[in-house]
Amino acid sequence: MSNSSLKELARTIRAHTLCMVHKSRASHVGTCLSMADLLAVLYGQILRVDPARPHWPDRDRFILSKGHGAAIVYAVLAERGFFPASWLETYCEDDSKLGGHITHADVPGVEASTGSLGHGLSIGCGIALAAKHDDKDYRVFVMLSDGELDEGSAWEAILFAPHHGLDNLIAIVDYNKIQSFGSVRDVLELEPLADKWRAFGWAVLEIDGHDYEQIIDALSNVPMEEGRPTVVIAHTVKGKGVSFMEDQLAWHYKSPDDEQLARALIELGESN
Repeated sequence: MSNSSLKELARTIRAHTLCMVHKSRASHVGTCLSMADLLAVLYGQILRVDPARPHWPDRDRFILSKGHGAAIVYAVLAERGFFPASWLETYCEDDSKLGGHITHADVPGVEASTGSLGHGLSIGCGIALAAKHDDKDYRVFVMLSDGELDEGSAWEAILFAPHHGLDNLIAIVDYNKIQSFGSVRDVLELEPLADKWRAFGWAVLEIDGHDYEQIIDALSNVPMEEGRPTVVIAHTVKGKGVSFMEDQLAWHYKSPDDEQLARALIELGESN
């Protein structure tokens, strides 16, 4: 995909997400919007996947460790043809396949159900280690939130991966700097974050998570070093793309009302 097509994909999945969260009166729209550009590049250009063969053995794997950001992953999967876009209208409804935290059962393209934070990278380690043992060349990408790096289980996986030489594992930190009850700095300071990953043995790259050239360059050149896992620390903005949601803690849990949805869609170049 060209950069313009990737940006259009990101715009579309942002709009889908807003409509899904509004209809279901769900939450976590801010955490979805912050990773839209990263997901657009992953699914539009980077991941080796085939929507017609979601269980293709040689596919790259993507795991959303921050499972509460499910809506926008469902949106990008639908846009890429893994399942009909009509499924998005059932998000978070009773008996829907599309749960409020990402669910893999009967959802093509979803590798693992997550939502209990701090577990996704451990799952990724296991899959990456299995690939090494089976002499497979697929890669495992894991999207983490910054808030879940408060969890000890995340750091166990961060320690495990370089010990086992998992250079087929790529962690992406959606570093939007806001978690459920406050700023990351106020809740539990993570800095110096890049130095901590380096100290644990990872190859580290920091980027602007909304700059397409930086995202493409980073994700097109992984693994960064042979024998070492890679982490891309993507500096992002919570609620990116909708001015009144950007960098606002309230949109971790709020859903837009009718008027807010209309305003947001206009900003994105859509109409309700």
